[in-house]
Amino acid sequence: MASFTKIKADIIYTNVSPPAYDQVLVLDISGKVLSIDPAGEHDPASLNFVDGILVPGFVNAHCHLELSHMKGKINTGTGLIRFVEDVVARRDDDPEKIQDSIWNADEEMCRNGIVAVGDICNRIDTLACKNESSLFYYSFVEMFDFWQDQLAHQFYQQYKEVYDAIEASDGHQKSAVPHAPYSVSRQLFRLINDLNQGEKTISIHNQETAPENEMFMHKQGPFLALFEKMGFSFAHFHATGESSIKYALENLDPKHRQLFVHNTQTTTGDIHAAQERFPKSYWVSCPNANLYIENRLPDYQAFIDREAKICLGTDSLTSNWQLSILEEMKTIAKYQSFISFDDLIKWATINGAEALGVDDRFGRIAPGKTPGINLIKLKGNDKLGPDSTMEKIC
Repeated sequence: MASFTKIKADIIYTNVSPPAYDQVLVLDISGKVLSIDPAGEHDPASLNFVDGILVPGFVNAHCHLELSHMKGKINTGTGLIRFVEDVVARRDDDPEKIQDSIWNADEEMCRNGIVAVGDICNRIDTLACKNESSLFYYSFVEMFDFWQDQLAHQFYQQYKEVYDAIEASDGHQKSAVPHAPYSVSRQLFRLINDLNQGEKTISIHNQETAPENEMFMHKQGPFLALFEKMGFSFAHFHATGESSIKYALENLDPKHRQLFVHNTQTTTGDIHAAQERFPKSYWVSCPNANLYIENRLPDYQAFIDREAKICLGTDSLTSNWQLSILEEMKTIAKYQSFISFDDLIKWATINGAEALGVDDRFGRIAPGKTPGINLIKLKGNDKLGPDSTMEKIC
């Protein structure tokens, strides 16, 4: 058996240089890239010819692995408020079923060519799977106190137990993160900032629904009613007169990479404000989840115009039909066909790797790296579409 493999594809997207035509990718038995050579340098008999496009392994920049057991349980199109209520009401289940669903979801991501995952967790349910998985995980231990300053320490200690249970390793990193502007007080932001030492990635759900901005701008809307229903008073809350991201920007620690997730209500002004304060700003789009919950996609052109770093995520099986970055790309290509295939590849690979701080190993096809290799077959009219498929090479 050969100790290395030579693959000749139609195109190789390296994310190091322009797409490579008539090139051969040489891998060792572990999947490490040895070289990318002109095809003429190799005996055709030694090559494995494949039809399609070779790309680095995918990065799923936003997932909730611990909610995998809720697949198909939550109705589509209800809007975020109703979605949150349904998740809270139905989250608990048989522990064995929860574990089986977590392991199955991890295997699904691996089959779908995902190599690294930014994963939200509030509990320790996913730790056993993550410690055994072949995927790289960045666990975002998510905290919230529903804007109750007097309860910030109590909630913080609850989630810090989860944070402390995670042992950082080469294949598993962690940080404490705020859930969303509408659910985290200034006091809890301070506690989170104090806990995160060194440079980390901080994930925050951002502007996923219109009521979020409504709450901050006018102290109105269904979020206030939801939290009052849950027993949390918002009498002390004062409208800021600005969009919700402005509150987040005031309280996030600028030394970290910032990962803003969803952004379906985010404007050019919001993007500019974030990039001014945080040069290392990344914007995760989860198009299938956005359609599942609110039937709305972000204004991608606004992000492109600002040269913003967009990443892709699947969100959870609670709000998606599968865990596949290719399916996220296909959805964008269907509804926003002006976005180029080249951009989608960057969003699916290198941008997510940079956001998670693992672009030293993932996101690029280059000698010495083991990024994972996927083969995309466009089919049809040579554009990304419903019939496009992918095969995990390594």
